[in-house]
Amino acid sequence: MNNIIDQHEGISKEMTREFFRSVYGYMFTALGISGIIAYLAGTREFFTEYFMTESGISPLFYVVAFAPVGLGLLIQMAYQRLSLGVLLALFMLYSALMGLSLGVIFLVYTDAAIASTFFVTAGAFAGMAILGYTTKVDLTKFGSLMYMLFIGIFIAGIVNIFMKSDTMGFVIAVIGVFVFTGLTAYYMQQLKTVAQDENLSGLDRSKLSLIGGLQLYILFVNLFLSLLRLLGSED
Repeated sequence: MNNIIDQHEGISKEMTREFFRSVYGYMFTALGISGIIAYLAGTREFFTEYFMTESGISPLFYVVAFAPVGLGLLIQMAYQRLSLGVLLALFMLYSALMGLSLGVIFLVYTDAAIASTFFVTAGAFAGMAILGYTTKVDLTKFGSLMYMLFIGIFIAGIVNIFMKSDTMGFVIAVIGVFVFTGLTAYYMQQLKTVAQDENLSGLDRSKLSLIGGLQLYILFVNLFLSLLRLLGSED
């Protein structure tokens, strides 16, 4: 009897490890794609040619900047109806568009500030991910609160595009650090529950690992941008 129990636990742990390998594989792939494209697109020549007109910023820039929002919602809300291949294609497109929009940071901040903030973000993200995975406390209510705050700062961020208030931008960044670290812990706990669900089919696990990678990628990028706003020195 004990051997059966041990064998079952071993299979469950291996399923969990495999799920998280896929999750982080997707996340790091997205970060790699976005990072390379952002670096290549982060020049004044590129920005001027593709995102500027004689009258100012081109509408194309706003399309590139806001398209990932709709694309991310589509992936997360319609994943059950879409094939894994289509989801993967949309995921890659999302990563590429994010890279194009992130290229702007290379025009604003020094390379040293971007690099150092990236490592600070990685450390904070890893710490909260471990906390979320290992804690026994139910983070559901906490996650709901963080999500509401996220919606609030998202709307405030859009408003501030037009207001261009440095004070509001600073406040949004401070709240953002708190929100995105908190959501990292929450989503890790949720992903752990999904990983341990033995009733999921292989296809569903594959799709949900992609969704998990997307969610963690979004949190990492937003945490990075919030910290860069607070810690980065402008070029």
